[in-house]
Order: sequence, then C-alpha cells, then structure tokens
Amino acid sequence: MSCKAESVETKVINIVRYPEPADYTLIHGINKFPKAKDENFDFDVRSMDLLSEDLTNRFDDLMYTTYDSKTKWSENLPEGFEPEKVMEIYKNPGLNIRELHSQGITGKGVGIAIIDQTLLVDHEEYKDRIKLYEENEDAGKYEAQMHGPAVASIAVGKTVGVASEADLYYIAGDFGTYENNNFEYDFSLLAKNIDRILEVNDDLPDANKIRVISISVGWSKNQKGYDEITEAVNRAKEAGILVVSSSIEETFGYRFQGLGKYPMADADDFNSYRPGSWWEDNAENILKNNNEPILLAPMDFRCTAAPNGVNDYVVYSSGGWSWTIPYIAGVYALACQVNPDITYDEFWNIALETGKTVIIEGSGRQEYAMEKIINPVGIIERLK
Repeated sequence: MSCKAESVETKVINIVRYPEPADYTLIHGINKFPKAKDENFDFDVRSMDLLSEDLTNRFDDLMYTTYDSKTKWSENLPEGFEPEKVMEIYKNPGLNIRELHSQGITGKGVGIAIIDQTLLVDHEEYKDRIKLYEENEDAGKYEAQMHGPAVASIAVGKTVGVASEADLYYIAGDFGTYENNNFEYDFSLLAKNIDRILEVNDDLPDANKIRVISISVGWSKNQKGYDEITEAVNRAKEAGILVVSSSIEETFGYRFQGLGKYPMADADDFNSYRPGSWWEDNAENILKNNNEPILLAPMDFRCTAAPNGVNDYVVYSSGGWSWTIPYIAGVYALACQVNPDITYDEFWNIALETGKTVIIEGSGRQEYAMEKIINPVGIIERLK
C-alpha cells in the first residue's frame, strides 16, 4: 500500500454524540481499602474516599492498586507511595516511545481505527485526534465506559499514547446482544463495524489512509458471527489494513503477548519487564517451548485516560491483551509514518528481527529468554 503524497490535515468526518462521564462513586459504594485483591484489578479503589484510612502498613498492596484521579487519599500513606507521582511514572508509554516523539515520529497523518466500548469523546488525551466517532444501534446510549478511553489513549493519547498525533476513527458498540440480562456474542455486528471503517477509508486522501484497526477482543468458530467477522477481516487485509485483535494468530498468523513490569520501574528500560500478570505462572513453559516467534509489548502498570472525567486518569496495575493491542497498533502507525509503503508482514518481521531479549530467572533458578520485546526505536532505525 502506497501513501507517498505528503499528509494533510484530515477533517473531522462525524461525531454523533459526546457521552457523559462515568460516575464510579456509584460503583464503589464502600469507601474502604480492600482487604484482598480483586479478580481483575488487584486492589480497586477508583473514586473511593479513603481520607479516614490508615494505609501506612499497606505499601506492598498499594503497589498493586487500581485508582483514578478522583480517589481521595489519606494522609496516612507509607513512605515511597505518592499517588500522583506514581500516576506520572505510569503515563510513560515506555520502550523509548517518547524519544521517537521528540524526533517528530508521532504517527502524524496516519489513521488508526478502534472498535470498542462507548468513548469519553472529549477527553484531553485524544479529543484533538478524533476524526470519526459513531455508535452502533446495539451500543445503546451509555455513558462513557472504562475500556474505550483506555485503548484510545494508549493508541493515540498525547501524553500516554504511542502514536500521539495519529488520526483516530472510532466506532462504539457491543460485541453482541443482551436477552433476558444474558449477553451473547454476535460478531456479525463487529463485521459491520469493520466494513464501515473500510467505507470511510475509501474516501480518505491517499496520504491519510487508515492503516490499522485495533480491536481488543477475539472470536472462535463456535461463536455467532464467526464467518462474517472472518470475511470482514479478510476484506481489511485486501485493503492493506492490519487488524490487531486477540485473534491475530488465526487471521494474520502473528503471535503476541503482554508484558508485566516491576512496579515503578523505568518503563524505557527493557530489563524492567517480565511476563504479564495473567500468564506469568506459565510463562517459562510458554517461552521455552515456543516454536514460533512471539512479539511482546507492554500491558501492566499503565496509566490511561479515565472514563469519569475529561481531565482524569486511571492507574491499572494489571492489564490484559486489551492494553497490548492498541500499543502494537500505535507502533505500526509510527512505522507507516516513516515508511508509507511498508506492509503489515514487513512490519511484523522487522519487529521480531529488531526485538530485544531479556533473561528471566525461572524455576530452580534456571534462566530462560523472554523474547522478542518490541523495540520501537529499533524498528524506526531499520526503516530509516
């Protein structure tokens, strides 16, 4: 795919609605620091009032806490835990992305499409990047949801994002339908979203095409709409668009995993990283017995845009592939800015060839290689 013409400022195409911010004070009715970890977010204290709590002996737990800008903190905090300082540390996209930004490599002029939950459209992280915001009928008229602002800001956020000046095309919608309070996946809806993105892309200037679609979900043959979503992804591939999803191994033959990190460690130092929280117990087996290369990208200990305020942020100690997918999409946008003729296969191969290896101590103190960690600077240097 060629986009050799000089990029121009693309116009906003359509913004159908500005959803209201979420209110997490309604979700967390009990303002008390949890005694045990939550299944998904470790110690979750988003928007809680903890002014009366004595947390001086909870340092280890606080290192694994999910909180946001509206969390009210006690003065009785352990030495070394400063919530605002930690939040600033985790805003760094990591792996020297900001070094590329300082060189003007920001994804400017490149289109990234995201299909996800309802977005807080006017969040300061990405409001100037949005060229399209549409909602499916199945999306309802929700307030902003947790997932959308996070993935959008990781991809194109001006502070926390990888491709901080890329154009954002966003479609909000559920990946299924509710019936009698039961949710059933229906990926034919997602297929329609992809086709809508392809339709929009046809009308964009050659220099500003959508080059990647980020979808933080996966699908399987036994789910409704499997054939439709498979065919839609194939249409995107034919149009030269990379679709990064949890099903990318099936659709493109690529493999990836999400990285964990030591709390508060330097996000630009490759040695700060380790296997991600939800797969670390099996990481040694996965990586030692790996016959196909795996691309590893950041996942845990991230600060992203929050859904409950246009200037608010949230720290997630644990992540999932949902956070890794827009990161990879963002790096591809940077590559497309530097070399508009690059294909997704060329990008993935270069990402593996330039990726870094970190040695990890495993069981019985035996070491094993964690590879290949995506190296954005190395990718760009190779393309130059």
